[in-house]
Formats: sequence, structure tokens, C-alpha cells
Amino acid sequence: MSKGSYEEKAAPGYARSRHELLDAGRVLPPPFDGVAKTSAPVAADVWALVEPMLREHGAGVVLLDEPFADEEFVAFGARLGTATEETDPAVQPFVTGGVILNLLGKNRRTDDVSLQPFAENSLSLHTEGSGRVAADQPRYIVLMCCHPGRRPTAAQTVLVPMEEIAGRLSAPDREVLSRTRYAHLPPGEPILREHDGRPVFSFRDFLGGRLDWVNDGGDPPEAVDAALESLHAAMYAPGARGVHWQRGLLVVIDNRRHFHGRTAGTAPAGAPRHLKRLRIR
Repeated sequence: MSKGSYEEKAAPGYARSRHELLDAGRVLPPPFDGVAKTSAPVAADVWALVEPMLREHGAGVVLLDEPFADEEFVAFGARLGTATEETDPAVQPFVTGGVILNLLGKNRRTDDVSLQPFAENSLSLHTEGSGRVAADQPRYIVLMCCHPGRRPTAAQTVLVPMEEIAGRLSAPDREVLSRTRYAHLPPGEPILREHDGRPVFSFRDFLGGRLDWVNDGGDPPEAVDAALESLHAAMYAPGARGVHWQRGLLVVIDNRRHFHGRTAGTAPAGAPRHLKRLRIR
């Protein structure tokens, strides 16, 4: 076993790519060529459209005539699994029914990590619950747009398939990452594992923050740091897609198949961007 800490260098090669993706105001291509549309207000009918997309692509997109009411939104989430309660005290003013998080982009930039989802900040690429064991990580993220915010400055949700990222890594780097995990107690998942024959990452870009790690294979610290730097570079390589929100758009993301993040937005003087989120186990 080996231990160490990864800290971003003053000018890492991927920093420019990350800035161009998340903070430079780029308009990203959409994740799908077309979006299914439905006037059906019933969760079961919408699920029938989403399920085949989710199975094939690891993400599903449907445009509803009107957003689901909260009860029907939760019923849709129940088609996927069990909604996770939102327990962070910092976000309770934005929680409805214990499980719906109202992502309101109404605040200026903030250094408070808990409040950044409600501010102008971009959000770095990550998998949800990356420091937890697989059973405690959300399997799906469900997002629904109630108000898209002001265009063209509204934030886009960014999706990057994990298979593409794994394909950009060398075999030695993949092996090192499969033996490396956050230095949490109790131990979480390795940064890279396999599920149903696909690569699955449990990882968050901590930006300038320090990442303390444990390597269960005894790989030297310089090899682990090099693999982590390669992973960051692969995450921000060209090819990311962006969800362009409009009222009624519903998106389901498989947390085992995509990294997700968010471009920077601008808090409007009028109605802010408003998404509703469920995390499903």
C-alpha cells in the first residue's frame, strides 16, 4: 500500500482545456441529434420513452409540454429506483418533499462549495457521490427544467461518457487508477472499476483542492500522480456535450456511464434558471 496527495500544478496542461469547456462561454453540441417530445403528463408514459435511450446511451432526454408536478416527478424517479433524501443543512432552503432539490441559479459567484450549485459558478466534471461505496452512490441523476434562465448566458449541463475517457488513458494508467481510491475511512470505491463490462469512474475534479489518496497496489506516488494528471487531461479533452435547457426538458443521467458538470452562467435580474433534481439509488 502507498499513500500520497495530488495537488494541481501551477499551470497543468489540462487547465486551459477545463477553462475553455466550463468558463469561456462556449456553446456545446447537444448530447443527442433529436429530442423526444410528449404531452403525456404520466410518469409511466415518459419512462417508456426514456428507458431505451438510457439503456443504449446512458442518458435519456424528453421534452414535456409542461414540467411534471412534484408528485409526478417523484413518481417518475420511482421508475428508476429510490430517491435519496437531501440532508445537507446548507441546501435545505432549496429542498421540497425531502428529495427534490431546486437548483435556482440566482446567486453571484461563491467560494462556498455547498452553495455553488445555486450560483454563477461552473461545476467541475465529477461523478455523484464519488467518495462513497457503490451501494451509496446515486445510480441516476434526474433533472427537469422549470425555467431555462436568460439565454445565451444560461448555464449548460455538461456530459462526458466514461468509456471515451477510459479510451484516452494508457493501459498502465488505467491499472494504477483501478488500485487507487480516496483516503477516506471507511474506504470507498477505486477511482476506476468495471461494471457490466464497462469502465466506471468514482472521481471528482477538485480543482485546486488537495486530493489525498491511497493506492492498494503499492504503486509509487509519482506513478499515481501521473495517472491522476492523465485522467484530468482525458476528462477535459474535446468532445463534451451540453444540455441546452428549455422549459419541460427532462434529462436522466446514468452516474456509472457519464461524468457531468456545468458551464458558468449569469444570474439574471429576472427569473433565474430553475432545475429540479432527484438523485436515485
